[in-house]
Amino acid sequence: MERAQLPAAPATPTAPSTDTAGRHRRRRTTAVTTGLATLGLLAGTLAALAGGGSALASSVAPTAAGGALTSNWYASAPYLMPEDNSAPDAGAVMDASGQKAFQLAFMLDSGGCNPAWGGTSSIDTDTTIPAVIQQIRAKGGDVSVSFGGYGGNKLGQGCGTPEATAAAEQKVITKYGLHAIDFDLEEPEYENSAAIHNEIGAAKILQANNPGIYISITTAGTTAGTGWFGTQMLNEAKSQGFTPNNYSIMPFDGGFNGGAAQVAALTSFNSILQTTFGWSAATAYAHEGVSMMNGRTDAAEYFSQADFQTVLNFATANGLARYTFWSVNRDRQCTPVVDPGLSGSCSGVVQNPWDFTKYTVQFAGATPPTTPPTSAPPTSASPGICTLPAWSASSTYTNGDKVSYNGHDYHAKWWTQNEVPTASGQYGVWADDGPC
Repeated sequence: MERAQLPAAPATPTAPSTDTAGRHRRRRTTAVTTGLATLGLLAGTLAALAGGGSALASSVAPTAAGGALTSNWYASAPYLMPEDNSAPDAGAVMDASGQKAFQLAFMLDSGGCNPAWGGTSSIDTDTTIPAVIQQIRAKGGDVSVSFGGYGGNKLGQGCGTPEATAAAEQKVITKYGLHAIDFDLEEPEYENSAAIHNEIGAAKILQANNPGIYISITTAGTTAGTGWFGTQMLNEAKSQGFTPNNYSIMPFDGGFNGGAAQVAALTSFNSILQTTFGWSAATAYAHEGVSMMNGRTDAAEYFSQADFQTVLNFATANGLARYTFWSVNRDRQCTPVVDPGLSGSCSGVVQNPWDFTKYTVQFAGATPPTTPPTSAPPTSASPGICTLPAWSASSTYTNGDKVSYNGHDYHAKWWTQNEVPTASGQYGVWADDGPC
């Protein structure tokens, strides 16, 4: 799933580590407005310094060019971690790809219902994120902030009530002058019914208190659309009478094989939305989104540019409300290109820098800059010679036992017998350590 943080990686993408990782058509802003934004930033900085404060430590008010974008840009904003995983320069990505918005990740609870980046960097003392936001807005873009992600302490868990959760999240909206937010409801929060009640309730409060704010709800995807917990989340939203701009699933890390499998999951999820809310297929698609993972996933699935194109074609043909991916940090080629491991700073497939971001630009209705063609990426890493013992259906395995199966190495996370490694999935007993 989409990860709160991967192991630290060097500034220049290198071979991935073996640790786990880890989403309408309008006109563009002109160069004149961008220039006005730069002047606004300079004036704000000078004013803050004259008053003895820090422009970066203060709230990041939207500038002339950094006002609310049209919703298609928030719907296409890919995830970006500005403080981790060899974060790329956001301005350079904008220039090279044409993307105007980014989904900044992740806002967690540092304890006591206090919002903090990654659960450690308080928004009260943060200086890194304001600088990134100012750079993006100065170039005519904007950001959304994602609450949650995979792992970590979530505000819905630590705040106790929908009202307290909303108050903590409102601090983030006010601090950064946000026009869009995302609720990334994953492990372990989405298995906690009280926490989901808090998050959905908070989203409803924030929607009412911030007219026009763009809200996306992102959760796990399965080959059946979404699982039991995802369905319960939808039922919670129905019971509270809350409707966001979209409900997005993440169709990866669950036995997916290419774009066709993702399209099938989105089709199934559409049926779930119809059944839950009583919508027509068209209305359900208008409230449905997809958040993918580029290149190699946690479960050693491989999604190429062709897979992103397949899903983009489906999304535009059916009027999906959102098309994004995890993550911009990974949208560049590894060295070596393909590796058995997993990285937060490169994709693991053959690509030009920002190839995958250009698909989100197309979904927003813009034409990305052209780059030289690249050779077709492999759909999987070529397996080598497996040296670990082959998995056996009759053997008993315990935590830490290692086996090989179908060209991949695996290790057991707890006791198991007769559980096929390839059927284990993201949260099953077998952890995929990559091709042999």
